[in-house]
Amino acid sequence: MAERHEELRKLISGEVYQHEPMQRHTSWRIGGPADMFVIPRDEEDLRRALHYARRNGTPVYVVGNGTNLLVSDKGIRGMVVKIGPGLSNLEVCSGTITAGAGVSLPRLAGVAWQHGLSGFEFLAGIPGTVGGALVMNAGANGCSIGERVEKITGLDFAGNSVSLDKEELEFAYRRSCLARRGIIVTGVMLSGIPGDRDKIKERMDYYLERRRQTQPLDLPNAGSVFKNPPGDSAGRLIELTGCKEMRVGAVQVSSRHANFFVNLGGGTASDVLALIEKVRQMVEEKCGVRLELEVQKLGEF
Repeated sequence: MAERHEELRKLISGEVYQHEPMQRHTSWRIGGPADMFVIPRDEEDLRRALHYARRNGTPVYVVGNGTNLLVSDKGIRGMVVKIGPGLSNLEVCSGTITAGAGVSLPRLAGVAWQHGLSGFEFLAGIPGTVGGALVMNAGANGCSIGERVEKITGLDFAGNSVSLDKEELEFAYRRSCLARRGIIVTGVMLSGIPGDRDKIKERMDYYLERRRQTQPLDLPNAGSVFKNPPGDSAGRLIELTGCKEMRVGAVQVSSRHANFFVNLGGGTASDVLALIEKVRQMVEEKCGVRLELEVQKLGEF
């Protein structure tokens, strides 16, 4: 593995690490080591890393900010590619925003506001990146990023260039076709709605304050653990069944928002999974609803 690590370092200009602890790259601060961890400097770096992995039969997993991710305590066998600053270009032209997959969602919302473009206010408090948000069609306050997409560009896992228009992306509640089709997003074109800057800022401030009031931002978490069932709220059901503040090990159902599980310090993926199953079972028994995971699992479970 050490030899392969050095070989890849010679092929790309980005960063390459061996046995990188994934707890450094997830908002839950949980996760064992990745065999190989790569941060490409640009799209060509990403392509070379994919070609290298394909030649060597190395599995590839792509992450962004790790804000919706549960990584196994055993870690990840293969190559983890983190889409970050190397793919963070951002341009605005005639009501259209072109953004790299590594752009943070708060930065995207801020630039849209500066240019008098509405439709992105809900992103101001979501701590993820554009690429990850597109894969899961991230949203809040009744809005989702897929509503603003015109087209995406990316690579498949063989390193071939891909371009898809919005009609081909199959956006739905917290999902798109991207993961299923094996597409790594590198960039996106988004359409804004011309609006009054002061009103846009008011809405952004409202969403940010609401987030501060209702979510446990002071402790490591991964956002909503479960998807909302049709016409209902996962948080409401969890609270209704008395699961608020339920705890397994160092992971606890938040007292502030029942659909957020917080790491009190030293929490593990095993703790999270055990708590997920306890909460899910109680909600199903008392409410007749089987909650579906929103967080993504990655690694050896």
